[in-house]
Amino acid sequence: MKKRFLYAAAVLLATGVGITVVQTEASAHGAMMAPGSRTYFCWKDGLSGTNGAIIPKNPACAAAVAQGGTTPLYNWFAVLRSDGGGRMAGFIPDGQLCSGGTGGPYDFTAYNAARNDWPQTHLTAGASMRFDYNNWAKHPGTFSLYVTKDSWSPTRPLAWSDLESQPFSQVVNPTSVGGPGTNDGRYSWTANLPSGKSGKHIIYSVWSRSDSQETFYGCSDVTFDGGHGEVTGVGDSTIPPPPTDPATPPTSTPPSPPTSSGPATPPANSGCSAMYNVTGSWGGGFQGEVMVHAGSTPVTKWKVSWTFPGGQTVSQLWSGKYTGNGSTATVTNESWNGSIAANSYTTFGFTGTGSTPTTVQNLTCSTA
Repeated sequence: MKKRFLYAAAVLLATGVGITVVQTEASAHGAMMAPGSRTYFCWKDGLSGTNGAIIPKNPACAAAVAQGGTTPLYNWFAVLRSDGGGRMAGFIPDGQLCSGGTGGPYDFTAYNAARNDWPQTHLTAGASMRFDYNNWAKHPGTFSLYVTKDSWSPTRPLAWSDLESQPFSQVVNPTSVGGPGTNDGRYSWTANLPSGKSGKHIIYSVWSRSDSQETFYGCSDVTFDGGHGEVTGVGDSTIPPPPTDPATPPTSTPPSPPTSSGPATPPANSGCSAMYNVTGSWGGGFQGEVMVHAGSTPVTKWKVSWTFPGGQTVSQLWSGKYTGNGSTATVTNESWNGSIAANSYTTFGFTGTGSTPTTVQNLTCSTA
């Protein structure tokens, strides 16, 4: 449906008919990076594909792509429910925890499969660990981490009753490093892993935004075997743990829900930011979308620019005015979508030629 809408938009714009898309809420994006979620690791595993294609080598990831295609992996950071409101049991059905149910923007149901061979992060029970959560879009909220009970088996679909009743780590508005709009920008905090665990488990993450109902869900497959964050099952070799980041101080992680005083207010963020996303690909071409985010103050006009990493070019663009200079693309707003309310967004889309770039370089947004 999304692709049909974008195609219709392109046709109408080509014939001179304006389209106004009203968007009332700025969507966040993010997923666990350490320990990595299934969608994050399967995306990394598939990056060895030629011409920008995602071709996983891991058998569980390959089976998920065979079932649901590659679109979910181009959007690995979007396992979400816009109407979640922090809800868990009774909202997301048993057996669908890893996909966040079926009401999100993409179909992640293939990542609910009960298998032994998903990529694994190797950990030591009770040890201190830096947890990383991608921050494609920055928003205040609460991050909660749960672990499976000892009775859970990786050959059984995950149910709410398989999780320990209380999060072993819960943090409000953790430190943000880098981003937004990048694959390596992150929220980070330090906490102790649950003690007394051994063998394979799932660490289940829930990010509940405090400025909207949007809630993110994710499954990270881990093995408590004395490891220090090494990753197996992604590519052809073991991935070492992320480096220690002395600039990121430990953040308090209470084992129970936060008090009624509510989350702290983050610093004001004026101006705008841009987030690039692949929405489709084919031999020799691809389709992309860019979200233009306003910060804490309204935007009246915007300009987005980026550099393609491999000589790609824009062949058609809608909902914006495009100019190109070699591998550099610049897009300014149309007269009807230059105004963006505070903490809201608009999008523009395009088709391109060349191999599919999963990321672009030097992505910037300005209001001048």
